[in-house]
Amino acid sequence: MLSVTPVIADDDDKPVAKLSGSAGQGTIFLAAKAQAVSGLQTITLSPVSDHPEFTAYGKAVNIQPLVELRHRYLVALTERSGATARFQQAEQNIKRQQDLYREGATSKHNLQVQHAQWQTDKAQVDASGVQGKTIIAEARINWGKKLAELALSADSDPLSGFLSGQKTLLHITLPVNKQLANEIQTIYVEASGNRSAAIKAELISAAPQTDNTVQGESYFFQTDGSRIRTGMRVAAWIPEQNENRSGVIIPKSALVWYMDQAFVYIKTDAEQFSRRAIDQYSATADGYFVGNGISAGEQLVVTGGQMLLSEELRGQIPDEGD
Repeated sequence: MLSVTPVIADDDDKPVAKLSGSAGQGTIFLAAKAQAVSGLQTITLSPVSDHPEFTAYGKAVNIQPLVELRHRYLVALTERSGATARFQQAEQNIKRQQDLYREGATSKHNLQVQHAQWQTDKAQVDASGVQGKTIIAEARINWGKKLAELALSADSDPLSGFLSGQKTLLHITLPVNKQLANEIQTIYVEASGNRSAAIKAELISAAPQTDNTVQGESYFFQTDGSRIRTGMRVAAWIPEQNENRSGVIIPKSALVWYMDQAFVYIKTDAEQFSRRAIDQYSATADGYFVGNGISAGEQLVVTGGQMLLSEELRGQIPDEGD
């Protein structure tokens, strides 16, 4: 265990820590004036409940095929509308021909010609209806019910957010042994795999098709399109089911590294600081979650930790006269 002999800062307000023994945690004294001059800052840690996450991967999807389906569907609706109008006219015409034929005012041939036209117009109505249903089925098979309903809705431009780049459609595939909990509507995604830079993505629906290389469940999400563009691969952080942990969140700036070990400094008194090893932590959107070793209510050094470590290590160097 490292034995530390703390020494109050000298007249230059520089802390000195004389250390001896093997590696371990250290304690250092730093005068209030030196703290102010060095810009050292602390925060009081608050308790948090953390939801453990697992990592999944996916990509930003090109929605052009969905746009084309919408175009085909609108054309089919227009054709059906025209066919329906012609069929309604044909029904009126055949009724008139039937009345005229009963009264002897027209020939049977004319009635037959009108009946043939009625059958043609009816067939066109039926065909346009089948075409529309086929497009709906294709959209649902490839994109799922919700996206199909969105793309084929009567709204003037339901896909405008995606087309303008304000939104990006994501296809996320989970590992084979993972599931998306029913209550999860929001996940975090980032193209470079940096959890601290991740942005929110909102659930749209389950995806009917999965990634052949992963074989897990797949889902569609939408996110702000300013940072993730079509074609990009993305990492996604997804909350685990029914698991919560108690602990604290420490900002990224609080971590200092020494000999491949992460540490933080805790202010234990007005002019006293203690170095704590952080053995287990997980990245969050706000920093790192720590479940043990640090307690809520403690004063965490968020700016100046590296300076404290440097001064503490400087105290290990023997004086020239030693």
